Parts: sequence; C-alpha cells; structure tokens
Amino acid sequence: MAKHTFSTLETFLIFLLVMMTAITVSLLSLLFITNGTIENHKGFPATQSPPATQGSTSPQGSTLTQGPTVSQVSPVTSTPQPPLFQNFTGYHIGVGRADCTGQVADINLMGYSKSGQNARGLLTRLYSRAFIMAEPDGLNRMVFVSIDIGMVSQRMRLEVLNRLQSKYGSLYRRDNVILSGTHTHSGPAGYFQYTVFVIASEGFSNRTFEHMVTGIMQSIEIAHTNMKPGKLFINKGNVDGAQINRSPSSYLQNPESERARYSSNTDKEMVVLKMVDLGGNDLGLISWFAIHPVSMNNSNHLVNSDNMGYASYLFEQEKNKGYLPGQGPFVAAFASSNLGDVSPNILGPHCINTGESCDNANSTCPIGGSTMCIAMGPGQDMLDSTQIIGRMVYQGAKELYASASQEVIGPLISAHQWVNMTNVTVSLNSTHTAKTCKPALGYSFAAGTIDGCGTFNFTQGTTVSDPFWDTIRDQILGRPSDEIKECHKPKPVLVHTGELSKPHPWHPDIVDVQIITLGSFAIAAIPGEFTTMSGRRFREAIKAEFATYGMQNMTVVISGLCNVYTHYITTYEEYQVQRYEAASTIYGPHTLSAYIQLYKVLAKAIATDTVANLSRGPEPPFFKDLINPLIPNIVDRPPIGKKFGDVLQQANPTYRLGEVVEITFVGANPKNSAENRTHQTFLTVEKYEDISATWHIVHNDASWETRFYWHKGFLGLSNATIQWHIPNTAQPGIYRIRYFGHNRKQDFLKPAVIISFESTSSAFEVVTT
Repeated sequence: MAKHTFSTLETFLIFLLVMMTAITVSLLSLLFITNGTIENHKGFPATQSPPATQGSTSPQGSTLTQGPTVSQVSPVTSTPQPPLFQNFTGYHIGVGRADCTGQVADINLMGYSKSGQNARGLLTRLYSRAFIMAEPDGLNRMVFVSIDIGMVSQRMRLEVLNRLQSKYGSLYRRDNVILSGTHTHSGPAGYFQYTVFVIASEGFSNRTFEHMVTGIMQSIEIAHTNMKPGKLFINKGNVDGAQINRSPSSYLQNPESERARYSSNTDKEMVVLKMVDLGGNDLGLISWFAIHPVSMNNSNHLVNSDNMGYASYLFEQEKNKGYLPGQGPFVAAFASSNLGDVSPNILGPHCINTGESCDNANSTCPIGGSTMCIAMGPGQDMLDSTQIIGRMVYQGAKELYASASQEVIGPLISAHQWVNMTNVTVSLNSTHTAKTCKPALGYSFAAGTIDGCGTFNFTQGTTVSDPFWDTIRDQILGRPSDEIKECHKPKPVLVHTGELSKPHPWHPDIVDVQIITLGSFAIAAIPGEFTTMSGRRFREAIKAEFATYGMQNMTVVISGLCNVYTHYITTYEEYQVQRYEAASTIYGPHTLSAYIQLYKVLAKAIATDTVANLSRGPEPPFFKDLINPLIPNIVDRPPIGKKFGDVLQQANPTYRLGEVVEITFVGANPKNSAENRTHQTFLTVEKYEDISATWHIVHNDASWETRFYWHKGFLGLSNATIQWHIPNTAQPGIYRIRYFGHNRKQDFLKPAVIISFESTSSAFEVVTT
C-alpha cells in the first residue's frame, strides 16, 4: 500500500480530535467518582401511589424529598411463601408489570450511539413485565422479565439478583432468573458499567439505574404475590410483511445449501406462550419475534418503547378493558429474539438525497456516501411507521394466542454458567480447534446501519484499516496488539476494547449462558443479538443436543439481549464480509460456534439431570465507582412573576376529533421526577362527568395519544408542552389537561430538595363535527 500523505484538512482533523480527547479526558477525570459521592450511592424512595386528581386548578408545591442517603445491602431475609395449592396439573403462574422509565431529559437515548440524541420528553412509559412459573409444589420455578430498554446491563442483573436474594433468599437465583431487553432504541442510557457503554451514555446515571432496577423488582414482586394455579400453551405462526434483512449481502455469504432450506432471509415465525388460570381466564403472554425496535429513528428525542412496546400496549388495552395504559391484571410482553440483521423499515434503504436504492454491499450512495443511505418504514413518519409495524406484530400474536392449544407440561429445569468468552476453545471438527478473542470493534461498527448511520467516512463492508484512523486511535488509546489483530481477522480492528481497562474494562469478559426448560419448551437466554442465520443454526444445534439425550421434539426459542450485552453474533461466513453486525461481533469469527458449544453443555446437563454438576464459572465484576453524567444537576427557576405550572399557552375553547390540543406550562426538569416519585405521570387528560360532577382520567402519559415535550432554556428556565392527539373514538364533552412536575430547589448552604407541583389547563370542549 502506498504511504498515506495527510492533507491539510486531515492534519487539522487529527489535531482537533486529539485536543477534544484531551479535554474530554480532563473532564472525565474531574467527574470521576470517589467513594461516598452522592450520585453513585444515593438511594431513592419507593414508588408512591399517585395523588388523587380531582380538579385542582392552581399549581401546588408541598412535598419535599429527604436528602440523599447511602444505599446499603440489606441482610438476607427470606419472605414467607404463601401456601400453594399443589393438587393440579400445570404450573403456578404469576404476572406483574411496573414502570421503569427513568429519566426523560438530560440523558442520551440508548441504541444508536448518536451524540446529541438526548431525551427531551416522553411519548410512552417504559415497563418491566415479569412472569413467574413454578411447578405445583412451588420448589422449581423461573422468572422471565421483559424490559422496555435497549438491553440488559450486567450491573443491572447483578443488582437485581442481589436484591432478590435479600428479599427471597435462595428462591430466585442466577440460574432461574432471565432479564431480557426489548431493544427499543428510544429508552434512556446511563445504566452500564463497561466503559464503551458509559461513553455512549455520556456517564452513569444512578438516578435512572435505580429507577429501572426498582421497576424490575416491583414487577417481580407483583408476579410473586399474584401466583395462582394455571396452564401454559404455546403456538407458532408466521408474521409476514413486518421485516426485511438489513444486511442481505452478508446473509448471501452463508452456504447456498443452507439458505435453500429457508424461504426467507429473515425469521418470520413468532412463538407465543399463553398463560391462563385453571378456569381458563387470561393471565398474560410472552411473544418472541425477530425484529429491531427501530421504527423510531435517531432523530427522535422522546422516550418510548417503539414498535414492540406498541404491540404490548394494544394487547394489554384489549385485555384490560376500562383500565388506563400500564394498569390492569393482564400482562403482554413482546420479547426480542434473533433480530441482529432484521429491520422494521420495510421500504428498504434509499439515498435520501436522490431517492435511488442503496441496497448494496457497502450501503453507500453516489453522493454523500453511507450517511445518505437510510431505510424507511411504511408510514408517513416514524411514529406512523411504529404503529403500523407494532399493529402487525400485535395482530399476529392475537391470532396465535386465540388459537393456542398445545399445552406445556413437564418439569421445570434451569441451567446457568458464567463463562470467560475471551478464551473459549472451539472444536471445529475432530482435528481442528479455534479460540475466541479478546473483545474488539471493527471499522464497520462506526459506519452504523441503514436504520441509523454513523459519521465521518466509515462504510459497511470495510476489511482493510485506514492509516488515518489508525493514527488517531494509536495516539489516543494506544496500539492494538498483534495478537488481537490476528485473532479478529479479517476484521480490521478500530478499537481494541479487550485491551483497554481505564477507568474500567471497556467490554465484558465474563458473560452469562443460560437455558430454562418447561417440559418440551426451552428458553435460551442470549447475551446479545444473533443474526437470522446464527439463530437458525443455534436453535437447530440445541434442539439436536436435547434429542441426543432423550428430550425429543423440543421447541427452542431465542430470547435476545439477556443478562449482559455483548453486541452481535454473526455466522463465520457473514463475519468474512464485515458489515456492521460482523464488525460488532466482539469475540471474533468463532463467537457463534463458541456459544453453540457452551449452550449444548447446558442442554446436555438438563437432559441428563446433571445440572448440579455444572460449575458456576468465574463471577463477573460489579464496579462501584463510575463516571458521573456530564450534564450537571442545576436548580430550576420560573420566569420572573411566574410560578412552576403556570399556563403560558392555553387550550382553545373547542376541538374536533382528529385535532391536536397543545398547552404549554412553566416547567421544570423532568429528570427530577425520576428522583421524587410523588407523581407517576407527567400528565392526565380528564373528562368531566355530569352525573357525578367529577373529572375522570381518560389518558395518562403512557397513552400513545399524548406527548410530553420539555424545552430546556438557560439558567434553569424551561417550558413543558403537552399534546393530546384526539382520537376518533373520543367521546364528545368537556375536557381538561393536567401537568405534574417536580422542581429542584437549593437554598444557600443547604442540600437540594425536590418539590412537587401540579397545574391544570382551562376546560375545553371536544365536538364530533
């Protein structure tokens, strides 16, 4: 290769990036937490009941939070178990749902890793949905939790397991608890401990971490309390028209004979687990379907659960008639599966500047390169696309749920190990072995995907490094070793994360592998994102392993983004062409083979009743001293002559169906509400009932018809705008909108306190014509 001569522009970019890095490192050093600092050690009060909202028309400020306290691990106290009815065929089943939204302002959204895509309000609440199944005697049981977040972090799982042990003793453990993220790219970041994700989050937010962990715990506690005898049924069927493969050129690298066995380059099959009590009354469902929740693109700033969350919303609203969103006994989870190369943006990639297709191996456009190549959904905008795709998924699950008749029966068995994924010896055949690698990210990782492109001049399919970027990396992070570069070939290493350890390791070495079986139904908890063909090979191998040891006709489902996040897992063949998914396969080209080998060990142990002989493996670390968010906490201030909650833009006197009500209030930073939970919604839409002469809540901020926008000003000033998109099903009558917030106040030489307030708009009428 000819020697690269730097242009004036490139020299300037090098200088600029080095200076920016030096400044960033200095800031991070100043913000690095030492033992005893508030942000990473303070506890927050438990969620409180929402206040009665019966028509107050003026802002109120009364409730103060206590000062920060040091969180401590409580002693192990096993909660007494209620007596369980044992004389029946089936399982004890409990379902629960709790809010886990966290911050909706001053925090990055997790998924696209796009700088500047910070939260500025709320479209929908995020929920943790927990399901407990136990054998009739109650001894063998499992917990499956689907969480409306980007992915489960290792720190989150370890904290949940610790709290479960403190509350329930040995009832819920590492082997029988699965935490799975839905993979929405519109949830808050900030709950990770490994440096790559801390950088993407722009710091660790204990406020959001605590809110999420508390929500997960509450959902499990509700499910535990509500356990009752019931039955499980499974059903399978295809959902067509909701997905495309976003890396079809990678998929084509797989052997033609293998591809010929499948009719599509995505998995269209949905698996539904239906739960009912012994009387046949509906309790809940879990659906597994391979699709990325990226209908909301990287220009979005409202926290929401994306297309899979909308499917949950539709199913729960259908079953919980008369309840507000997020309430009611029926719980519907739409969990992730082998979604690695699967996009909901079914119109495919096109150059947004010319309109021509960019469905090529590098996803680039003639003008503008990869940054112009974007895939679009079927709707008029991203919200419309989210609802279209979500409704398709919901409709498929609804039909499968209604016709589910194959009962799940048999013992409940769980198997789990912690494994060092950086040094797994893989048997390729009877004579050859290979090894996994220390983690590293390739050049195409920085290119992003057609669902959300990267920056600079990176493109997918890059198999050769660039001296320019290598120089930048070497100056900032040091040179990657020859060992890691050789191990990852043909991936050109952009960031050698497995060799970076300051301030903490950049990627996990220790990961969870886990399978739980209920009779002939197996849930494989995967710590990342399998591509379509990776998932097919994995399911086939695990099913065959079960069969080898006497467990025939097993249904194996892949539950993605579980327990710890390790990016993507491609096939060996897909890895060779290094599109985004391959560049993000952090343990090297043999990662899939390693996972298949490890999970086969679990399957064999379950089938041969030797789970007790499995080693625990090396326990993962739990880092306590993490980097504070770069955005500081500041005092909220109303404009001179105004109070928090004062209405700046009132409602019109009259609206028609399909129109939008928009009201603006003097606001305060919504992240305060993740710290003081006096109110459990930022807004309500209320209808006046003549008969009772009271206001009745018809929508809250978990409704997809409402929007909560926060507009940040200077020096603590801000406004909050609430929209209600009036549905065609709305009843005519008199309505009002209420706003609930919290402002941060700090007097001189005193600790900050969080004060709740509320406000009410003027009444307005909704008419049909």
